[in-house]
Amino acid sequence: METGTIPIDDLSGGFDLQATVECGQSYCWEREDGRTYEDGIAHGGGQWYTTVVPTGTHEGVRAGEDGGRSGDGHADIDGGDTNAGYEVIRARQTNGALQWEGTTDARPYLTHLLGLDDDLEAILGNADDPLLRRATERYEGLRIVRDPPFPTLISFICSAQMRVLRIHWMQRAMAREFGARVRFDGETYHAFPTPDRLAAASEADLRELSLGYRAPYVKESADLVADGVRHPAEAKGKEYEDAREFLKRFVGVGNKVADCVLLFSLGYLEAVPLDTWIRTAISEYYPDCERGSYAETSRAIREAFGGDYAGYVQTYVFYYLRTGGE
Repeated sequence: METGTIPIDDLSGGFDLQATVECGQSYCWEREDGRTYEDGIAHGGGQWYTTVVPTGTHEGVRAGEDGGRSGDGHADIDGGDTNAGYEVIRARQTNGALQWEGTTDARPYLTHLLGLDDDLEAILGNADDPLLRRATERYEGLRIVRDPPFPTLISFICSAQMRVLRIHWMQRAMAREFGARVRFDGETYHAFPTPDRLAAASEADLRELSLGYRAPYVKESADLVADGVRHPAEAKGKEYEDAREFLKRFVGVGNKVADCVLLFSLGYLEAVPLDTWIRTAISEYYPDCERGSYAETSRAIREAFGGDYAGYVQTYVFYYLRTGGE
């Protein structure tokens, strides 16, 4: 086991681990007490969180996601799995620092996965919008994650008409049923399944995990990746709206889901997913941004939210309104 700490004072704009991983943008982390997403308002806590990611995740958006490829990970794979190459990362926030444990040096992984290299002071420090000021004051240090693309795609395909707790349960159920079992520090953890392993599941198998009508969307999208037809990481580098259109070629992916993948995985910090809460914000605070279509409304609210970092504003406003902000 390797261990270490990252001083919070070294991070521009601070950091809030619980708000970051439990605000509704990520389903790749598990609270050690098993109560992920059970708190109605989650921020400032000191719980341990764990994620299992392919080795090299911090080096490239597609690292370790192609299924069946072996790697050089330091974790022990249980149950006869052949796709070795995982790292287990644990972290908690305590005494002004982000404390971590892992199968490897977790600092570059945490920096990448939790956006610790984002300059929050520059991104949000000059906010003069009253709604954003209230949101940033309540959830200071919330950062946008960079989750691996394939789990992010599947998570948000499952998100339609679903509470965040149920979405999290679905992702954990798929990991337990189809993911590699990884041992670390005497415990067994489950990685999110690779495209190959998820594609090998039947629609009936997925329905048994309570995916409901989302099961065929998950199955067909996993098939596309496993068969080499397309991968969500291939959107990276395209112009923003072209990247959104590319992701909509996956089954069950519309504009909002595509924007979630772009924002919470692929680094498109200008993306603003138009979910229920952001549409509420538009109706109540930015009515001039409603243009009648997703594309035009998206352009207008991105401008209202500051352009290049509009996705950060979206994430703060989304969480503030979802947790009862006024």
